[in-house]
Amino acid sequence: MHNDISVKICGLRDPAGVDAAAQAGARYVGFVFFPKSPRHLDIADAATLAGHVPMGICKVALTVNADNAMLDALTAAVPLDMLQLHGSESVERVAEVKARYGLPVMKAIGVGERADLVQLDTYSGVADQILVDAKPPKGADLPGGNGLAFDWTLLQNRVWRAPWMLAGGLTPLNVAEAIKRTGARQVDVSSGVESSAGVKDAALIHALVDAALNA
Repeated sequence: MHNDISVKICGLRDPAGVDAAAQAGARYVGFVFFPKSPRHLDIADAATLAGHVPMGICKVALTVNADNAMLDALTAAVPLDMLQLHGSESVERVAEVKARYGLPVMKAIGVGERADLVQLDTYSGVADQILVDAKPPKGADLPGGNGLAFDWTLLQNRVWRAPWMLAGGLTPLNVAEAIKRTGARQVDVSSGVESSAGVKDAALIHALVDAALNA
């Protein structure tokens, strides 16, 4: 008996990874547009890859403090269902992106301590979804995808206006516990299903989705 958990596999770079995510039962696939990331795609490659995603699976583009020129080029070329803003975008910027592109926007918020939860309340008023991620270590090159978890008990019994998704250090071994501890109905995984940085592993994708759906 599967529960109603939605899984997002982020940082996909090739058709094999997309196939594995779709076959495993993921409801979202994520493409990363951030040159510092080992999961970075250029727009032409992403356009081809997006065409490979089965109907009914939400295609999400992860960007970091992208300007309108970048988002214009991205949305013109790639058929997307959602934009994920993973930088230090302001509430005003989130609203602007929603209005300009007419796509749902997911805002990533890094959480390291209880004080960070205030931002979740703030952004849940404007974003369509909130991604609750581990706060990157000081000086880190990447705002996410660092394979780090945070203290899940911070999220217990919390309710926000927007649907939210749990990210940060999730793996096939800990995702069920994370769901139980936080009450998350959606989880997002990138490095936790890789054999090496940026290289997705089909067996790990299947194991993670199974673990989440059976949590």
